[in-house]
Amino acid sequence: MLPTDEIRALLREYDDPEHLERPKNFDPVAAGKRFAPLVRALETRFGPACSSGLTQDCSHYGGVTVPAEVTGLERPMWVLLSNFGGFVTAGTGGEGMPGSEQGLTEEFLTWLDGVCTETGCVFVPIELLLEPYDGRSVLEQMYAEPLLAALAAEQGWDDDEDDDEDLPPVWFDRYFQYM
Repeated sequence: MLPTDEIRALLREYDDPEHLERPKNFDPVAAGKRFAPLVRALETRFGPACSSGLTQDCSHYGGVTVPAEVTGLERPMWVLLSNFGGFVTAGTGGEGMPGSEQGLTEEFLTWLDGVCTETGCVFVPIELLLEPYDGRSVLEQMYAEPLLAALAAEQGWDDDEDDDEDLPPVWFDRYFQYM
């Protein structure tokens, strides 16, 4: 696995404030050539119960979900490939949520890092992606609350529940989230 400082430098290098979903010179064929072997490797390891798919309106290309019954972790697992830099991350439970690394073994992470290296990708541990985002892009989620409030008012929705304090953006939001 690359040293943490090198991964952070790559995250900053690929942060293009003018292209949130994919880089300016995004090559969908190259992305597909990275994604297909990643899917095959996970299916070989965990079997046909894995499901995979591509995404739209998102800064990640696609993902693979491994059901809890075959992970051996008592939790489902997911692996995502970003549109940027060939970044790959993995976790359990909710995508990009604190605690997403729960249950992932060092053996699995070493294996996944090897698969990433073979496919021209860079494995990024979820712990790094959950660090506060301090990059150059203005992430759309910053505008989500006013838009949701306007929609709620328009639709007449009543929200009596106390909202949790909004969390600040993290690097996961930049490279693996809907835009």
